[in-house]
Amino acid sequence: MSDEPHQGSREIKLENQLNLSKDFPPPTYEEWRAAAEASLEGASFEKKLVTQTYEGIDLQPIYTGEDIGNLSHLGQKPGFPGFGRGTRASGYPGQSWEICQEIPAVFAGQFNEILKHDLQRGQTGIALGLDRASRIGLDSDAAPADDVGKSGMAISTLADFSTALADINIKQFPLHIDTGYSAMEALMLLRAFTERQGERIDAINGSIDADPLGFLVVHGKLPVSLDTVFDRMARVVRWAGAHAPQLKTIGISGLPYHHAGADAVRELAYVLATAVEYINRLLERGIHIDTIAGNMRFTFGMGAFYFMEIAKIRAARMLWAKIAAACGGNSASQKMTIHARTSTYNQTRYDPYVNMLRTTTEAFSAVVAGVDSLFTNPFNERFGSGDEFSRRTARNTQVLLKDESRLDCLIDPAGGSYFVETLTFQVAQKAWKLFQDIEAKGGMLKALRSGFPQEEIKAVEQKRKADIARRKSIIVGTNFSAHVKEKRLETTFPDYQAVHSKRTQFLEKYKEARSVEQKAEIKEKLSQLKNAFISGWEDVINAGAEAFLAGATLGEVTAAAGGGEGESITVTPLEPRRAAEMFEELRDVVEAYKKKNGSGPRVFLATMGPLPRYKARADFSQSFFEVGGFDVIYPQGEGFKTPEAVVEAAAASKAHGVVICSTDETYPGLVPPITRGLKEKNPDIIVVLAGNPKDQLETHRQAGVDEFIYSGVDVYQVLANILSRMGVLL
Repeated sequence: MSDEPHQGSREIKLENQLNLSKDFPPPTYEEWRAAAEASLEGASFEKKLVTQTYEGIDLQPIYTGEDIGNLSHLGQKPGFPGFGRGTRASGYPGQSWEICQEIPAVFAGQFNEILKHDLQRGQTGIALGLDRASRIGLDSDAAPADDVGKSGMAISTLADFSTALADINIKQFPLHIDTGYSAMEALMLLRAFTERQGERIDAINGSIDADPLGFLVVHGKLPVSLDTVFDRMARVVRWAGAHAPQLKTIGISGLPYHHAGADAVRELAYVLATAVEYINRLLERGIHIDTIAGNMRFTFGMGAFYFMEIAKIRAARMLWAKIAAACGGNSASQKMTIHARTSTYNQTRYDPYVNMLRTTTEAFSAVVAGVDSLFTNPFNERFGSGDEFSRRTARNTQVLLKDESRLDCLIDPAGGSYFVETLTFQVAQKAWKLFQDIEAKGGMLKALRSGFPQEEIKAVEQKRKADIARRKSIIVGTNFSAHVKEKRLETTFPDYQAVHSKRTQFLEKYKEARSVEQKAEIKEKLSQLKNAFISGWEDVINAGAEAFLAGATLGEVTAAAGGGEGESITVTPLEPRRAAEMFEELRDVVEAYKKKNGSGPRVFLATMGPLPRYKARADFSQSFFEVGGFDVIYPQGEGFKTPEAVVEAAAASKAHGVVICSTDETYPGLVPPITRGLKEKNPDIIVVLAGNPKDQLETHRQAGVDEFIYSGVDVYQVLANILSRMGVLL
């Protein structure tokens, strides 16, 4: 535009070309920083604008092309060696991710009914998880009642397995079986099932995910010796490589670490160290690296930090390619198959509908990062097995990302982002350093036995809890903006005693129905299975399948396979945690108190003076105490004009505590008479001051103030202290 001034009705003419760089010259980073520091008015740039993550990475307020200028991975292309940008050149347009939802069913028939329903409504992969009893090779009638139907489906016979997959085209849908520490019995079952169905097992695509170290760190011990674990793994890998090349049989999971509170770097490093532990054990047993790598499927939890999770998945592919290449693996072996699960660590029991939003952002980051399959958890997962509505909303989260957001039309959309590329490099760098530290300790197994990962995760979890307690980390509906009038969801956990009883009755009838001839055949097949372990690997899976076809149970087949002699392994287990637990426990105690006494702990807001004087701190105080489940009495309109008036109103409310809300300037004249009057009427009343007037704190304490609340205070500790003094929290 002409820069001549407009005079009267003179015609304004546009220039032929618009030169934005001339009119708005781009500032340099130094110019931007100078302006930013000037706006801080002397405050520290690093303290105000640089954020350190739990991974130990400093997040800058702005990233430029200079930040990525020397990054070695930027030359990579999707589908080409390095694989940070994906394992396929065509990305999702060539092959979309699997919508692989877990089915919350304890019985095979129930599982089949739900699965058929969901496969017709957007689900594209089958996730079949075994219950605790089946994971360790126990029949339902021989297992503790609490293990039957817990964390998966009870499978004791080929009949159970066949019922679960009845009328399902398993050649059309990838099948993923989560088996615990060993894939052997599940592979035998699948081999028997395909033979009975007249199908070829080499046509089945999917995985039988066995992760013995993952099982070990969750449960603290393995049910068989260490040598047996890896001998079994070797037999399975050899057989699958020869007869079921589309099945992966090693499932390396970061979920035990993620669910315990690990950050992205630690989760990634532990997964990679576990993979190398398995590689070394299988190389010792004469298996080629390409066969080993081709059998691996990796699982990661997706956390709340959107960009960090994208970087984690991209870094995982880069580092795995580096490891596989160093082990002599070919290009195919360097490609990482990744399954992701949205986080349970971030799920809440209070205001659970917010979980839908959490799951959506976590799923979005997984898809942008380019995972191969994804499970999005139902919003009410913390309340039990869920229902059709929660399954539908969880599944449709992915359907919407795919069909409406059209994320399946993209190839590495994060590629080239100054921030994401820098973060990817930093995550990879730190994870590689930690991975090397673990290797220097002798590998992942020795690290677990020494307690190194457990202590590392504990330290991170403590930092997370401290940030949550002070609301540096916000959990909407839990430590901030609590929904005090919400209608709690009902729990839908199975009656495990009833499940155990039903399964026991089924197995009793199943075994009683065996004919003399069938019993003899089962005995013979189980004997052949025992001998197969001695004679060679080729016969083991087939022998186990024949035993299942004859009618043997899972427990009988596992017993025939044997546990073997060798080193007994125990470690300190990792307990799954959730970020919201500490505040939920406070709310639970308060809810129980309300139920028992008819009403809950009450606080009265002593709003002093005109509305503008008290409102900000009164609103803050209301939110503060509602987080703990308190009933907050908030007088509306203009505040109280005299200390005497507020003392009378507070006493009439029969509140257990009073929060004085005004300004620092008025507190010296208000606090002493209000506190004195309140304590005279009720010596047990708790007086809280909204604010943190540092030069007045000791004076107010001497006047009788019990607690101070302000932004940055340990909210959890203050609430716990007050509830303890009230006799609510014992």
